[in-house]
Amino acid sequence: MATYLDRIVADHRAAAAMDVRPLDALVGAAERGDPCRGFRAALAGADRLAVISEIKRRSPSKGDLKPSLEPAELARAYVRGGASCLSVLTDATYFGGSVSDLQHARAAVALPVLRKDFTVSAHDVCDARVMGADCVLLIAAVLGTEEMAALHSLAVRLGLDVLVEVHDEHELQNALAVGATMIGVNQRDLVTFEVDHERAVRMAGVIPDGIVKVAESGVRGEADARSLADAGYDAVLVGESLVTATDPASALDALRVSRSPA
Repeated sequence: MATYLDRIVADHRAAAAMDVRPLDALVGAAERGDPCRGFRAALAGADRLAVISEIKRRSPSKGDLKPSLEPAELARAYVRGGASCLSVLTDATYFGGSVSDLQHARAAVALPVLRKDFTVSAHDVCDARVMGADCVLLIAAVLGTEEMAALHSLAVRLGLDVLVEVHDEHELQNALAVGATMIGVNQRDLVTFEVDHERAVRMAGVIPDGIVKVAESGVRGEADARSLADAGYDAVLVGESLVTATDPASALDALRVSRSPA
């Protein structure tokens, strides 16, 4: 049975197959961009759990979250709450996002920004750099190892940081094989949509030292943040609970729990 991820990725691959823009010109435009802000550096080594705060209007599993949000306003609230980085959805069809959302959020604050989308081609990587992103997402569940290696290499060449998302030990080994230095463990099952907090705790123990560790999905409050910090995570990526909070700044600040020394 096809998952929501299968459908989304199929659509993105179909769009990529129709993209006839000359890659050399796009790479050149990306290389001429302003320096990136240093996404990975903003997460590494802090004495508190870093928070990557997400700007997301909707999701395939939950529907509308906050379709009328103002990206710049929300980004500034996240800064007040102590966010280390932003994550901005740019997928329009399934998440209601846009390139404009990313650009308005990034222009409003000084934080590094992840383009949260389904990266399946070299054009996607270049587009992330050209639109102003500081980091790009590669999802191990949808990319072959050679494909992921090529996209990771291009992103690094263009000055982008790369967050490689995994769900299990097999995907972790693929991520490490391509040289990933920042790994996100998605706690949400891609078939059932259920959140498995034990997955993140288990995976933290097998991610090598020196890798920036990020826990993704299903972080609901301080107790979850504490469990993940204690497991060894450097950061959490949080969307739904912040986007829907009455006071996003206060909700975010509560997640910034102290971390044990490495």
